[in-house]
Amino acid sequence: MRLDVLNHGYRPGTKLLFAVVRLFSGHPLPDAAKLTFYRPDFYGARAKEFTHEAMRGPSAWSVGDRELMAAYVSKVNGSAFCIGAHTATATRAYQDEARVTAVLDELDAPPVEEPLRSTLRMLGRLVRDGQVAAADMREVLAAGATPEQVRDALAVCAAFDTTDRLADAFGFELLSPEGYAAGAKFLLKRGYR
Repeated sequence: MRLDVLNHGYRPGTKLLFAVVRLFSGHPLPDAAKLTFYRPDFYGARAKEFTHEAMRGPSAWSVGDRELMAAYVSKVNGSAFCIGAHTATATRAYQDEARVTAVLDELDAPPVEEPLRSTLRMLGRLVRDGQVAAADMREVLAAGATPEQVRDALAVCAAFDTTDRLADAFGFELLSPEGYAAGAKFLLKRGYR
């Protein structure tokens, strides 16, 4: 059930911003962005700051790697909106649709570096089971990921595990392929602020 709060309840300046985005992009503002403008003091401002740091802050993971992590976490959660958004963004970041599709279809089959594969596997366990063991962390480190990369991957997971649940709770509307592509272009240019 879609909650009406995503359609109404914004200040006039925010409504104007939404209209300007639609005018220039040719697409409505996605619900994920709208949610950050609803009660920004409670959720939006903090969520944008945390997500931007996780996705665009300093990290040994590339932007494409982190977007792929977001897509993978979203796939494990079964969040259709977020799968579409971050698959499109990872594809654009890597400039390699086949790679992104292969990873999301079968984690063990595609030509992805072992530190990233092992990290994605660990994130999948964390999302599915709600916990990981020391052995899971040792496996990721043995595969070549650094402790900092593990920390960064866990931040991506936290951001998108939360966003996935909100997307489903609020009934985020799915976008057209063109809408996801426009969103990906924006996310790669401006980030999550």
